[in-house]
Amino acid sequence: MKNIGKFITFEGGEGGGKSTQCKLLKEAFNNRNIDVTLTREPGGTKGAEQIRKLLVTGDIDKWDSITETLLHLAARQDHVRNLIKPSLESGKFVICDRFSDSTIAYQGYAHGLGLEKIESLQKQILGDFSPALTFILDISIKDGIARAAKRGNTENRYEKMGKEFHSNVRKGFLEIAKKEPERCFVINANDSVEIIHKKIIEIINKKLSLYLKEAIA
Repeated sequence: MKNIGKFITFEGGEGGGKSTQCKLLKEAFNNRNIDVTLTREPGGTKGAEQIRKLLVTGDIDKWDSITETLLHLAARQDHVRNLIKPSLESGKFVICDRFSDSTIAYQGYAHGLGLEKIESLQKQILGDFSPALTFILDISIKDGIARAAKRGNTENRYEKMGKEFHSNVRKGFLEIAKKEPERCFVINANDSVEIIHKKIIEIINKKLSLYLKEAIA
């Protein structure tokens, strides 16, 4: 029987360093000659990347909460069907920068759409499909927004949303972690890149019985 890969996601508010840690983890897998796909949301496929532009650029009030959610889910449907599931079924591990927990935190908690509606919509798209492991990089709102602002890119629509919004996003992620402690691991994103990477490698090796080495010492 063909080995099925594992799906690993990184979550958290703005400026937590998810992209950096995703790349380091991919390098750790590559160093062990383990096939791995690195992707992101919204995005990851041609169609989903087109939707991404609608979501992460422009005015903060360009969409109402339900329209925004449906756009995220449309991108996710294309992403899962055309990249994530085929990669897993071919035996690859998949590392994804954001996934369904971001929809719960951003649209469910912060935009106030409500968990019941979000979970119902996601169930229709994903069924029982979910990550094997999720790392939530937790950072204070002030530090996270300051870090994100330094990137200076145009994909800053969410970054421009107010302090209360980002506070609710953070609260949402921490609530998700409490509900699913076997899947979700909260990591202090104020620690150094090296310390965060070390913790992630330790957790992956323990939970998935791998023997990865740190990509940076």
